[in-house]
Amino acid sequence: MNPWLSDLPATVPEALERAGRAFPDRGMAIFDSRGRKYERRTWTEVHQGAVQAAGRWAALGVSPGQPVMISVPTSWTWVDAWLGALMRGALPVAVAPGAAMGAAEAHVRKVDTLVERLGAKYVVTSEALRRDAQALGADHAAGAVLTPAELAGTTPATFSAPTPGVDDIAFLQLTSGSTGMPLAVQIPHRSAIHNAAATDEAIGAPHGGPSAVWADSLVAWLPLHHDMGLIGCFFLSMLAGIDFWLFPPTAFLARPRTWLDHLGSHGKSFVPAPNFGYQLCVERVTENDREGLDLSSWGSAMTGAEMVRPETIDAFCEAFGPVGFRREVFRPCYGLAEATLTVAVDLTGNGPRTRSLPGSAGSDFGLSEVVCVGSAIRDTEIQVVAPDGSELPDGEIGEVRVAGPGVFAGYYNAPEASAEALKEGRLATGDLGFMWQGELYLTGRIKDVLILHGHNIMPHELEWQAESVTDGGGSMRTGAFSVARGPQGEEAVVVVETNDRDADKLNELGREIRNRIGRNLSIPVADLVFVRRGQIPKTTSGKVQRRALKAQYLEGQLQRLDPSQD
Repeated sequence: MNPWLSDLPATVPEALERAGRAFPDRGMAIFDSRGRKYERRTWTEVHQGAVQAAGRWAALGVSPGQPVMISVPTSWTWVDAWLGALMRGALPVAVAPGAAMGAAEAHVRKVDTLVERLGAKYVVTSEALRRDAQALGADHAAGAVLTPAELAGTTPATFSAPTPGVDDIAFLQLTSGSTGMPLAVQIPHRSAIHNAAATDEAIGAPHGGPSAVWADSLVAWLPLHHDMGLIGCFFLSMLAGIDFWLFPPTAFLARPRTWLDHLGSHGKSFVPAPNFGYQLCVERVTENDREGLDLSSWGSAMTGAEMVRPETIDAFCEAFGPVGFRREVFRPCYGLAEATLTVAVDLTGNGPRTRSLPGSAGSDFGLSEVVCVGSAIRDTEIQVVAPDGSELPDGEIGEVRVAGPGVFAGYYNAPEASAEALKEGRLATGDLGFMWQGELYLTGRIKDVLILHGHNIMPHELEWQAESVTDGGGSMRTGAFSVARGPQGEEAVVVVETNDRDADKLNELGREIRNRIGRNLSIPVADLVFVRRGQIPKTTSGKVQRRALKAQYLEGQLQRLDPSQD
C-alpha cells in the first residue's frame, strides 16, 4: 500500500480541514468570465468560507441529510454554498446553470422535476429562475429558489457539526443527462476520498508519485458541477495540497489561449479535459496565437469524459509540439459518475496507444482503431461481460462492469434504476469495450448502438466521419441517430453544425460526408441536416445529447440551413 494512500482523512469535511492545516500557503483561484482576473483563497480560507455557509444553511432550517441544489456558474458563491451544505451534513446537489442547458423553459422544467424528485428544500439560483418558474407554473422550483444574495445575507447560526461516518452519503452527483433526465448518484465519503486519492496516484505513476511529489498546480476549466471538475480537480487538489487554478467554462470557450498560457505559468501542471476541449484549442488557437506559448512544463494532459479521438490527439500534438508539448503528456482515462469518477487511467506515460478491433469482434463495428484508456486504478476491478453476465476473454467486445470502493451507493429515491445499474455488487456501466493485457479499450455505449441494415454501428463512428470533412469536433459538433422509416427499418440521420451558409458549399460538404460514410462504413445516410453552430444540445462536458437531438428532429424543431436536403 502506498503510504500516502494509507494516511488519508476519512471524510470530506476532514479533508477540507486538513488541507487548511497541512498546506497553509496553497489554495484555489477562480478566474472571472474573461479569464483575466482572479480571486485566490488559501485552503484555510476555503474551509472558513464553508463553515460560515454551513451556519447560514443551519439558520435557514436545513437539516442533515436534506438535499439542497446549487445551480449557479463557477464562482465562490458555488464553492461556499456547496461546501457549506456538505459541512452542515446536508446533501448538496450541483445542477448546471441555465445557460449550459439550453432554453430557459427547459431549464426551469428540469429544475422543477429535480426539486420534486429529490425533495430538495432549496435551490440556490438566480431571481430570474424564480420569475420564470412562477410564469410557467413550475411550483416546486418557484417555491425552492434561494438567490445567492439571500443566502449571503442570512446570519449564520451556531450549530453542532455532524460527525459523518465513512459510509454515510456525502453528496449527490447528477448523471450527465446525455440520455434524458439525470439521476442523482449517491456518493459516500469513503468513495469520494478514495477515488480522488487513487486518481492522483494513477496520474502520478509515470512521475514517481502523487501530484504533491511532482506537480505544483492543476489548471482547469471544467465546471464544478461536473464530476471531473469536482472530484478530478477540486477534491484531488485539496487532498494533494497543490494549487488549483480554475477558469469558468465560458472563459475557456471564448479564449482557450488564455488557459494554455496559465498551463505554462504555474510551475509543473496537469489538467483533465474532454476530447472536445483539446480539439477546440486546435481550432481556435492559430499559428500566430501560439507564439509565446510554452507548454514544456505541462506534466499530464488527461483526456476522458467522451470518446477519445486519435485524430484530435494527432492534431493537438502537431499544433502545439513546436511550443513544448510532448505526445507522451497525453493520458487517456475513463470514468463515470456512478464510479465517483475514475475507473481507469493510462499508467505508462508513453503516449496514447490504439488497437485495431480484434477479428473476433466481427464486422458489425465500423471503427478501425480505438484508443486504450488504461488500467484500473487502485482497488478497482474491470470486467467485460457477455449479455448473460459471463466474463469475456481479451479481445471480445461486451459491457464494461466495475467493482471497487468508488462504485456508488445507488441512485437517490430511484430503487429500480439502482437495481438495474448494480449487478451482483458490480456497476453495469452501459459502456461497450474490450480488455487487452489488462488494459481497457472503449468502443461505445449499449444504448447508443444503431442497428442499420443488420449491422451495429456506434453513432460516434458516423459523427467522426462527418467531422473529418468539416474539421469539426471542438466548437462545432455532429450528432447521429437512427429513425424508423416504415418497411425500410432504421435509417441513419446525421446532424452537422457549420458556419457555412452558402448553398453550393453546403451541398458540396453534404456530398463528401455521404460519400465518406458510405465508403468507410457502408452505411447510406437517409437524412443529412446542417444547422448553425451551437444548435446541437450538449452536456456541460461537451457530450452530444443524442436523445434530445433526435426528439428535436422528430418534432421538426431543427432549423435547417439548407432545406433542399430534406
